[in-house]
Amino acid sequence: MAGSEKSPRRQALEASLAADPTDTFLRYGLAMQCLRDGDVDEGRRMLEALIADHPDDQVAAYQQLGQSYMDEGDADHARAYFTRGIDTARARGDLKAANEMQGFLELLG
Repeated sequence: MAGSEKSPRRQALEASLAADPTDTFLRYGLAMQCLRDGDVDEGRRMLEALIADHPDDQVAAYQQLGQSYMDEGDADHARAYFTRGIDTARARGDLKAANEMQGFLELLG
C-alpha cells in the first residue's frame, strides 16, 4: 500500500493475530490481505514464514506464493513454489490443489 496506511481489514487481522500469534488461519489471512493491499513483499514474507513453520500443511500458501511470482513474471520462483506445493498437496491427498498448480506450471512452460 502507498505510505503507511493499512486497510481496515488488515488492521483487524493484525489485532486478531496479536491475540493469537499461532493461529495459522489468521496468519494466512493476513498474508493474503497484504498481497491484496499491494504490500507484496510483506505478504510473501508472511507466507514463507507460515510454510517454514508448517511445511507439510500449507498447500494454499505454496500456491499463493507461486501465483504472486507468476503475476510478476518471475517464472523461476513461481515454478519452485508450485513444484513444492504440488508435492505437499499430493502428500496430503489434495489432488484438486495439485492439479491447479500443475496447470499453472504448464502455463509457465
